[in-house]
Amino acid sequence: MNLDSLPLGLGMALAQRPDAMECFCSMTEQQQAEIIEQAHHVASRKEMKSLVSKLVSDSSQ
Repeated sequence: MNLDSLPLGLGMALAQRPDAMECFCSMTEQQQAEIIEQAHHVASRKEMKSLVSKLVSDSSQ
């Protein structure tokens, strides 16, 4: 996955959370595509932060 092709809001949110960026980069392309699809339906910055935070919490389980 080329990080340059991420939706802007998702890329910015991941850039603010290096731990989440690491989780995202370690996902399969299919998993990344699912996150990107979810990001397309996010309506606010708060929702995007929540989505990115979920990456970290899901990976620690």
